[in-house]
Amino acid sequence: MTLHITDQFDSGNIIVRDASEFGDIQLEIRKDKDSDFYQWFHYRVTGGRDQNLVMKIGNAGGAAYLEGWPGYRACASYDRETWFRVDTEYNDGVLTISHAPEHDTVWYAYFAPYSMEQHQDLIAWAQTYEGVRLEVLGETLDGQTLDCLHVGTGKRDIWVAARQHPGESMAEWFMEGFMGRLFDLDDPVARKLRELATFHLVPNMNPDGSKRGHLRTNAKGINLNRIWDKADLESSPEVFHVINRMRETGVDLHLDVHGDEALPYNFIAGGEGAPAFDAKGQEMLDGYKSALARISPDFQTKYGYEVDAPGTGNLSMCTNYMAETFGCLAMTLEMPFKDNDDLPDLEHGWSPERCRKLGEANLDAMLAMMGHLR
Repeated sequence: MTLHITDQFDSGNIIVRDASEFGDIQLEIRKDKDSDFYQWFHYRVTGGRDQNLVMKIGNAGGAAYLEGWPGYRACASYDRETWFRVDTEYNDGVLTISHAPEHDTVWYAYFAPYSMEQHQDLIAWAQTYEGVRLEVLGETLDGQTLDCLHVGTGKRDIWVAARQHPGESMAEWFMEGFMGRLFDLDDPVARKLRELATFHLVPNMNPDGSKRGHLRTNAKGINLNRIWDKADLESSPEVFHVINRMRETGVDLHLDVHGDEALPYNFIAGGEGAPAFDAKGQEMLDGYKSALARISPDFQTKYGYEVDAPGTGNLSMCTNYMAETFGCLAMTLEMPFKDNDDLPDLEHGWSPERCRKLGEANLDAMLAMMGHLR
């Protein structure tokens, strides 16, 4: 059977240079449009059943985050529901994925994808729950909807947004778990939170980049997490519309959900560098992280980003902007592309199911902090 490789589907990304030999398949990752960012890949291979496929991504040495390659293993799936890890090595600028498929067709990806078709299913599922309201905040540059779900009747306003960086698909898997528990009227934590707060949920902040198969940017090559202090309709309508709605509701807590290429841990970064960050801000941040670490063994506080010196935070970044503008508990939650080294899973690595579970656990942390918000 002739080997066939394609990325012509929602969130696909690969360039085929040579697929004439099973043991020496030459590939490249396509850059984000109008940007030098690249690292996300997602492609389908047909015709390799029982063959030892050796797939070499030749431009991996120019990817955005080289520290993401050591210790990384690519994701694969036969049914696009269960994703497992396969042998992967990085040497001399080349990422080599080796696998002998058990079926005719297999999909490979940087992380388990969450396509825009899945997003549509998520929105359709979510709106059927009691008390959930769906609002379109605006349109993206490609004309897709920027969806926001509202639920709850309480005085506190909690915003949770995910996937500013479209290649960080674990963020929308997280949202699926978070929303599933929050909408469950039989869950006492969810019921209490909905009494105390009103939730505003943006499961995908970057629909265009997600559909195009981008790593980091929107349809115009803009990194949305570097434009919060200057967002506009021409370059970054996604952030522009969210900020406008936030100004109407106010914000008491904001969680920005991401994935990190290099660190094999789950962690939270705060807005310590924002000029307005104060002792109360530190108390809230420490309290949330401590609560989540008690609740979920998948979360830890030892490893993370270096903390900005006071007053030096980049206000173009979401969490710093939120801490400065609203004085709220503002956090960036990061999950690994690799595995959680504290609780490794050799078959699946960090997986969609574990993302969902961490999403669920954040409800407990939020409830623990409700009486401590500013």
